[in-house]
Amino acid sequence: MGKSEISVDNLGVNTPAISVRLFGTFEIRRNGAVLTAADMGGCKPRHILEILLLNLGTPVSKARLVEILWGPRASSGAIATLESYVSGIRRTIQPGNTKTGPLRTANGGYVLDPQLVELDLSEFQQLVDAARRSAPAEAHLLAMRALELADEPLLGFELVADWAEDARTRHAAEKVAAQILAAETAAFLDKPHLAISLAQTAIRSEPLNERAWTILVSGYEQAGLPVEGLSAYERCRRLFDRDLGCAPGPALQAAHLRLLRQRAEGNTELSEVLAALLYLGERLHGPKRTQFAAEDSRRMQEDAGRVLDSFLRQALAAAV
Repeated sequence: MGKSEISVDNLGVNTPAISVRLFGTFEIRRNGAVLTAADMGGCKPRHILEILLLNLGTPVSKARLVEILWGPRASSGAIATLESYVSGIRRTIQPGNTKTGPLRTANGGYVLDPQLVELDLSEFQQLVDAARRSAPAEAHLLAMRALELADEPLLGFELVADWAEDARTRHAAEKVAAQILAAETAAFLDKPHLAISLAQTAIRSEPLNERAWTILVSGYEQAGLPVEGLSAYERCRRLFDRDLGCAPGPALQAAHLRLLRQRAEGNTELSEVLAALLYLGERLHGPKRTQFAAEDSRRMQEDAGRVLDSFLRQALAAAV
């Protein structure tokens, strides 16, 4: 199956009659023979096969296939044309075995038997599902194998078909989920730089994915890169404020606070400023002080104010 040659025998997949690749270049392997798009007898037969592959194991009615392929203006002879195309597909992918091969007639339509078809897209989905049920080390390996398998675009050769674009959109979300799973398990396995790289890739696909941003910021924290982590948090905060009208959630804010503390280590002045900010934040949002603690609270608030005032004066002087 392409460059990864990933076997999922342990996931319950039988030896197939045909093996199909939808990532990258369209390709069918059958008994050692390799069939390409040029062998399918035109774009419509190939499209029919691809639609059935996207619905592997689920029957698709003839009416639905006509609607997808020809739209509402399909001619009265569209069903007969469809049936002719399907006969040609059978002769191509299962010669001499039109009745019991992978492509079957079912419920007024057609279906591909998943036990007789090895499909890279299904393999990707099986690997990700298995990763979700596995312990972190195994989950990371499975997720990375899935991402390797899906390295090239899904149906990248079908650039103008709406049904293909819909499939790519669904797969893109599945791929981001796999990237996030791989990143989270990488962080668990103490591979922060890999977690950062995977999170960045996920964010490029889904800029508002808070889970990916949390992994990115936490990854910088784990890698001992507080400046990069603070910068990433600030980009996330501005993006969420602009596009969602809200602030990052508690997990991201907690990672941000840890990075601030990490950044302040070894810098006495910055540590004091951070402590003052934290104290004032607690005063603003925390419970009211008792009467007995009022004097100490007033004195600490004045000290925090002086620290911040001194820091801001220095910052303004440096900016002039």
